[in-house]
Amino acid sequence: MSQNLRLSLAQTTSAKTHASNIENLSQIVKAAADADAEMLALPEVVGLMNKNTGELRQSITSPDQDPFILACQEQAKTYKIWIQAGSTPVKGPQTKFRNHATLISPSGTVVASYDKIHLFDVFLEGNKPTGESERYSPGNRAVLVETQFGPLGMTICYDLRFPMLYRELAQQGAVLTFAPSAFTVPTGKAHWELLLRARAVENGMWIVAAAQVGRHEDERKTWGHSMIVSPWGDVIVDMGGIKPGIVTVDLDLEAPAKARRQIPSLRNDRPYIMDRIKPT
Repeated sequence: MSQNLRLSLAQTTSAKTHASNIENLSQIVKAAADADAEMLALPEVVGLMNKNTGELRQSITSPDQDPFILACQEQAKTYKIWIQAGSTPVKGPQTKFRNHATLISPSGTVVASYDKIHLFDVFLEGNKPTGESERYSPGNRAVLVETQFGPLGMTICYDLRFPMLYRELAQQGAVLTFAPSAFTVPTGKAHWELLLRARAVENGMWIVAAAQVGRHEDERKTWGHSMIVSPWGDVIVDMGGIKPGIVTVDLDLEAPAKARRQIPSLRNDRPYIMDRIKPT
């Protein structure tokens, strides 16, 4: 297993057409390759960000025909780089979509796919209900990918609020978990860094969270602050909430084992029975 991973983290303001996002992708991948990155991490809905269901329905395809995923495969092969292609909407069951993440090897092969399990159905004061489940169908499979860098976990955005998923990935050996996101501004301001650091600390693993930022073509606004958090809970990268960009860092893949030796909570996990007591 490699002892280090040189990783580029991208922050984007994705548009509502595949073509615009593919044009931006080529610039991002070149920048990562120029920085000698071995891997690139992209945000949630990086391939297509469009809240207009009718327009979205005309654009999406099955995963194997998706223009953005195909472009990521081509770029990965051209530049010999791993690409965690954030996520992009693809066809799901019946009339719904899937929020679909992929990990692509330097040969251009999709080595793993993950469909977002936990859908963003929340009710923020002063805002309309989000209702992600009205358009999307949830996945039902957690994904851990065996790579030369060690086992890598795949999650998406709202999954961050479900610690049991990250715990299972860590128990299965994940040294790093991706959390591509498009956080809203209110929830980002309140909870983004808190959730990322919690998932990293409680599991002793790297959390790589590429995020959308700013005002989008479909009029949504996202929080940004793409982050990388260490297994000890340190924020190694925070890209801010203003503009797109790319940052390249070296990650110590020995750090998870070191953190887990010092605080062996994964080994200390114990089964228990819940007693619910109703006084008489």
